[in-house]
Amino acid sequence: MSEWTKKGPLEWQEYTYKEVRVTACEKEFRGWVLTTDPVSANIVLVNFLDDGSLSVTGIMGQTVQSVETLGEGDWRTRERLTHLFSSGHCEGYSLEDLEERKNSLKKWLEKNHIPVSELGDSPRTLCVAGVLTIDPPYSPENCSSANEIILSRVQELIQGQLPASQSEARN
Repeated sequence: MSEWTKKGPLEWQEYTYKEVRVTACEKEFRGWVLTTDPVSANIVLVNFLDDGSLSVTGIMGQTVQSVETLGEGDWRTRERLTHLFSSGHCEGYSLEDLEERKNSLKKWLEKNHIPVSELGDSPRTLCVAGVLTIDPPYSPENCSSANEIILSRVQELIQGQLPASQSEARN
């Protein structure tokens, strides 16, 4: 049994978004850890290629002999990994556009005395009053909450805050 398989899900999760070197079956793999499976200890590595494409490698947990951390990802790397397999709702927005939209909405909410913070695990997700989240690209349909009343009110506020050009572009 390797050191990797002796670890538990919380320890495996600590490798997420880090650049690693994995030795498995006498081969070496390098890449960014996208996720680890909490049951099988499988690792999914992503490499961003020079031509703009990417390669994804799955490594079976039982074959892992060692995992060495090579580096920490900056917020851009983390953001790219986080949204790799999302539905594309941010398509057409650059990272700079998303950052600007997030900061604008956050400032507007704070100006209107609405408590807002950024979630630690996903730096671009806004959390309103601890009960509602707003994901990129920060439009009303990107809000989610179990509290329907708060959800509809915040969605209405965001709709009213959007400049007319953004509002029309979405419809």
